Amino acid sequence: MTDIWSDRAEAYVESDTHREGSDLDLLVSWAEGKTALDVATGGGHVARRLRDRGFQVTTLDPAPGMRADVLAPAEHIPFADDSFDTVATRIAPHHFSDIRLAVGEMARVAGRVVLVEDTLFDSEQVEEAERLHDPTHVRSYSEAEWRSYLEEAGLRVEEVDLLAKGRDFGDWCDRTGCTAPERERVRELLGDRVDEQGTYTDTKILIRARKR
Repeated sequence: MTDIWSDRAEAYVESDTHREGSDLDLLVSWAEGKTALDVATGGGHVARRLRDRGFQVTTLDPAPGMRADVLAPAEHIPFADDSFDTVATRIAPHHFSDIRLAVGEMARVAGRVVLVEDTLFDSEQVEEAERLHDPTHVRSYSEAEWRSYLEEAGLRVEEVDLLAKGRDFGDWCDRTGCTAPERERVRELLGDRVDEQGTYTDTKILIRARKR
């Protein structure tokens, strides 16, 4: 999977849907302290915004092409307990191989807060579309599931926000190399979530959770 993500690196650096948005603004506004870890940094957009706010940021990603400070997966974060005031991950957990282990690791290395943004679970039909669009997709989770994982890891959920986020369907498919006939099937499965202008809109869940 890491080779695939290295090949995709530039597309995610340049992706408007990852580079900006009210979801990114909100996630960054929740950060506390002076140090932060950006888990599965991808194009580095959370790290960039946190640095703009004066944070000392360390980036972590398993794909060499993402050029993170530390090459490691979310399930095995090579830092001591309470190493960072803020630990954040954005639009990445649906790719994690073991979500409970990853959340536990983020909670372990966080001193104050863990910030999460990801795609909210919609339906099994949408999950099928996501996997066809991108075979590295593991699963999206419901709000109840997220609360359970975070609380199991010793975190207290303080705030949850749901935000609609749109992107061009064609660009979304291009980033993962999804072409015909899979692209046509993905669009069929997504139904009216893709409008007449070709905009695919889903819901992002954003969570601020505090270390107990």
